[in-house]
Amino acid sequence: MTDALQTAASTAATSADPTTIAVAHGDGIGPEIMEATLRVLEASGAPLRYETVEVGEAVYKSGHTSGIAPESWDTIRRHKVLLKAPITTPQGGGYKSLNVTLRKSLGMFANVRPVRSFAPYVASPHPAIDLVIVRENEEDTYAGIEHRQTTEVFQTLKLITRPGSEAIVRYAFEYARAHDRKRVTCMTKDNIMKLTDGLFHKVFDEIAADYPEIEADHKIIDIGAALVGARPDSFDVVVAPNLYGDILSDIAAEASGSVGLAGSANVGTEVAMFEAVHGSAPDIAGQGIANPSGLLRGAIMMLDHLNHDRIAETIENAWLKTLEDGIHTGDVAGEKTTEKVGTAAFADAVIARLGETPADLPAAHYTDAEVSVGVHPTPRVAKQLVGVDVFLDWAEGDRQPDTIGTALQEQDGDGLRLKLITNRGVKVFPDGLPETFWTDHWRCRFVATGDAVTPAQVVALLGRLAEAGFDVIKTENLYTFDGERAYSLAQGE
Repeated sequence: MTDALQTAASTAATSADPTTIAVAHGDGIGPEIMEATLRVLEASGAPLRYETVEVGEAVYKSGHTSGIAPESWDTIRRHKVLLKAPITTPQGGGYKSLNVTLRKSLGMFANVRPVRSFAPYVASPHPAIDLVIVRENEEDTYAGIEHRQTTEVFQTLKLITRPGSEAIVRYAFEYARAHDRKRVTCMTKDNIMKLTDGLFHKVFDEIAADYPEIEADHKIIDIGAALVGARPDSFDVVVAPNLYGDILSDIAAEASGSVGLAGSANVGTEVAMFEAVHGSAPDIAGQGIANPSGLLRGAIMMLDHLNHDRIAETIENAWLKTLEDGIHTGDVAGEKTTEKVGTAAFADAVIARLGETPADLPAAHYTDAEVSVGVHPTPRVAKQLVGVDVFLDWAEGDRQPDTIGTALQEQDGDGLRLKLITNRGVKVFPDGLPETFWTDHWRCRFVATGDAVTPAQVVALLGRLAEAGFDVIKTENLYTFDGERAYSLAQGE
């Protein structure tokens, strides 16, 4: 460390009241890379104190099926910042992902993953990549609501909300503005999921109009993901729903050279969590060879979040200089490597270069601009019940669609009639095609014979179906909102 940096670090440590953060040392390689990261933070003079929280595999196995003990929740909520090493979720037993639980329970709606190439010092097929994936963090299929409904069919619910979409899209544009980014690209599959992904895309278009200085565009996720893998340098900021954003961020990180170099921020209005993108890698745990860079870069994002921008720059520039000098862990070692080192030695190399800046790679610079987000209340609109989708388990005997349809039509009445039956979303009655494959899971759409029906009429229909011996496994009411159909048509309808 240079004399100037020692003076700066000492000043930072004495002039700012230390911030206490929660720290989770994790599983697998987690304790090793956390120790290395904390040593770098301490050497930089970051004004931080640490309170350890127990999360992960041992907590799961002690009987806390969420992977976190009640007292740890209190610690994280009190300090509002968590630096977390990777954890291991035990296989089987119905254990839920702790990462998802933390993000959703504490309202950390934005997952931010910057991706850069560090070529030629770390080999990358895309040396110009410099993009940020902004991923919605609480909704989508990650709600984790799943059911087995029949012998053959399992279901997961995909939940997209207007407030959740507004929050993440506005965050993406605010992030772009604060970090002088010029373009935000939205990725969805709204050509198929017209209501859920359609809402996300619609909200994106509405909010983009508030940022005329930032270019905005949309891509369907399949070609968008292909382009992130093939031409990632053509993107700037990408915003996407939860599942797509998760996949995109790993594609982008690998395209940059290694997932092991990527850090991640999970940001909410009250609490934030910082981590590496990669997992706990139990196969190399305890060997002292893990790369701490992902967690260290997560910690740098944490310093920026805490407004310790100059210290964040100091650490990142030292880390960049370490890469330039060829000091590499084995996972990224290549032609530019001058010395292959382990976890602790890599941290030592970064510490030795605190106060230095890279010669070739762009030096780090963090602005004081804040990323703020507000969500407007959603106005209530007129909702009208116009029918019901009744899902049946029908596997025994003659399960021809015409047989089921004819039997169901006998239950028409009291303002409701059978319109169609689908199997796996494809219309099979009336006028289905014999080539269509059938499972034991049938959606039977009953619609109002007039303008609308009442909930009591739907309940009466279900009573008739039960009395007739139909195995009803689920219902979904069909609504219009302000007169606009709010349910999808069947394929073939």
